[in-house]
Amino acid sequence: MIQLESFDNRSFSRGVSRPIEAAWVLVRAILFMHSLPVPSLLKSMALRLFGAKIGKHVVIRSRVNISMPWRLCVGDHVWIGEDVAILSLEKVSIGSNCCISQRAFLCTGSHDFTRETFDLIVKPIAIESGCWVGAQCFIGPGVTMSKSSQSLAGAVVVSSVGSGMTVGGVPAKARIAH
Repeated sequence: MIQLESFDNRSFSRGVSRPIEAAWVLVRAILFMHSLPVPSLLKSMALRLFGAKIGKHVVIRSRVNISMPWRLCVGDHVWIGEDVAILSLEKVSIGSNCCISQRAFLCTGSHDFTRETFDLIVKPIAIESGCWVGAQCFIGPGVTMSKSSQSLAGAVVVSSVGSGMTVGGVPAKARIAH
């Protein structure tokens, strides 16, 4: 049984000081968390200011929620759709020529629900070049989507995907290889 009063997250490093993280929350609210058409170039500049590595010709749509940009690396010619959430408690890397579709959730964190202390577990996510993450997909901690792979809309991807593979379903299973 989970005993949340036993939860101790002190060993987790947020990666930056509290004032920098607070400044990011403010910038995120102003530039990212609404429906107004803020230019992607301005959003990319803000992400770089907070330590993200952002390539050329990156499109970032409205209401994109990036928790910790200092742990984000995005290649060239990437599209990040409306309402995408990137919980970057650990490194998230997105290669070049990738599409992260609407309402996708890239989640680097979970909890060990078998322990009363509900310990935090964080693992990086890698989306290699040429990948497509379909609308409303969940990409879990530790997942690598290898080069030119796809996840169909609504897939729950909790294990790595081989190069050129297409996965779909809950949990995601291989559908097509090309």
